[in-house]
Amino acid sequence: MITLKNVTLRRGAKVLLDSASVTLNPGEKVGLVGRNGAGKSSLFGLLNGSLHEDAGDYSIPSQWHMAQVAQDMPETEQSATDFVIEGDTVLLAAQREVAAAEASDDGMRMAHAYMELHDAGAHDAEARAQALILGLGFKVSELSQPVNSFSGGWRMRLQLARALMCPSDLLLLDEPTNHLDLDALVWLEAWLKRYAGTLIVISHDREFLDAITSVTLHIDNARLVRYGGNYSTFEDMRAEQMLLQQAAVAKQADKIAHLQKFIDRFKAKASKAKQAQSRVKALERMEKIAPVLADAEFSFEFQEPANLPNPMLAMADVSVGYPPPDDAPAGTPPTTIVRNINRSVHAGQRLGILGANGQGKSTLVKTVARALAPISGELTEGKGLNIGYFAQQELDVLRPADTPMEHMIRLAKDTIAAGRSGWVAGREQDLRSFLGTFNFSGDMVKQPVGTMSGGEKARLVLCMIVWQRPNLLLLDEPTNHLDLSTREALSVALNEFEGTVMLVSHDRALLRAVCDEFWLVTRGGIEPFDGDLDDYQRFLLNEAKRAREAA
Repeated sequence: MITLKNVTLRRGAKVLLDSASVTLNPGEKVGLVGRNGAGKSSLFGLLNGSLHEDAGDYSIPSQWHMAQVAQDMPETEQSATDFVIEGDTVLLAAQREVAAAEASDDGMRMAHAYMELHDAGAHDAEARAQALILGLGFKVSELSQPVNSFSGGWRMRLQLARALMCPSDLLLLDEPTNHLDLDALVWLEAWLKRYAGTLIVISHDREFLDAITSVTLHIDNARLVRYGGNYSTFEDMRAEQMLLQQAAVAKQADKIAHLQKFIDRFKAKASKAKQAQSRVKALERMEKIAPVLADAEFSFEFQEPANLPNPMLAMADVSVGYPPPDDAPAGTPPTTIVRNINRSVHAGQRLGILGANGQGKSTLVKTVARALAPISGELTEGKGLNIGYFAQQELDVLRPADTPMEHMIRLAKDTIAAGRSGWVAGREQDLRSFLGTFNFSGDMVKQPVGTMSGGEKARLVLCMIVWQRPNLLLLDEPTNHLDLSTREALSVALNEFEGTVMLVSHDRALLRAVCDEFWLVTRGGIEPFDGDLDDYQRFLLNEAKRAREAA
């Protein structure tokens, strides 16, 4: 078992753990939670040996094999399959022993070495590696492609596959879902449920934690508090504890009343559709944990849109995709991904965009956001349409060398030029105050964006969107770098938003809480999806099974 007894852990002058004690038993699946900066990743450093306790006792069985996802971006011409196979350290050691035994010309040593190689699974290593790669969303045609040919997000998926390939007694996963879409996430959940070792996972995805963990370890005020149960159980227990603290409840009364107001409002609106019922349940859950939400360090709201055109936009025989590259020969046709879209988006709609990886969800959103032109057909916008777009890669809209203040000044000038803002040049203090509501205060407003964390960049993009008072929100994986409290704040803000929302996300808690209906992007087209997210997960697992059988 893993034991921490009165452990103190510092990073620089900051005390992250102060006389913390906990015991984790073999085979337990543990969710490690706590606010950003609480010390979650530093605790991983203690577990993997890269950091050492400043006081107290820490022990882990010496014979345990440990696996975790390497954080560096792999640079290699190895094929994806070979790169993942190398994650099996037991197999690599057996292969080295075979080579050494053959060189020694010792018959007995060779016999033992070949037996160890067989026991290490050399006969099916390639099949095991490829099953992991395919499960994480790669195509069969990509199994032999060099690692360097993939983008950063896909290379991080290969690092995850490599960690899963390693036989281990302890598996440490730090935000494993950040680079995954929903189909890969569902596959990973199923894999981790079968994992026989001890698992400790840091994640800001509530449903992911609920599905795979049975213990929650909370870093709270430099102490480790162990809760039996998954993340929702932890929140229930913590909400009960907070309700007992009457002073805290009194202080939070206004926030809780505000939450209650919109919960009542949206529950009254919900129809009997499966998706809407799913949303009612999500809101009821929010009602139950209101004290926890009210304690969150961050909240915000979208301003009421200036107008609400209806329909917001209409697509007639629209096909979306990408133009040919600049260096393509003349006459090269564009790449069409989704064809013959005939759909309208109305005021007040809450649309979740579903679809397996590569089917065209982001391409659709980029086209509606005007980042891509339609390949064909007619996309008609309602008069006064004002789009707020959160790109999957925040840096698509941010300049690394510029500060948050410079971003806001440029945004204000652009909206003045477009006639959509009454902001007066020279009123920088207004912009500084607005940045402050998104936790950008003091010197942070002058810090280059390129030096900021992923969560801070995501928060800046949200700040810029809210300032524009959009009536149509296009959100493509907005939660990738947001912690749990900021995700809850986003969920509350989206539920209060008066305009229209189109949401692509692998965060099922957000989809359940926000969306009343779903579109499914599949097989080159778009169709309404009648079920709820549980139905969609079953659909994904069936599709993955069919794809594996075909492969």
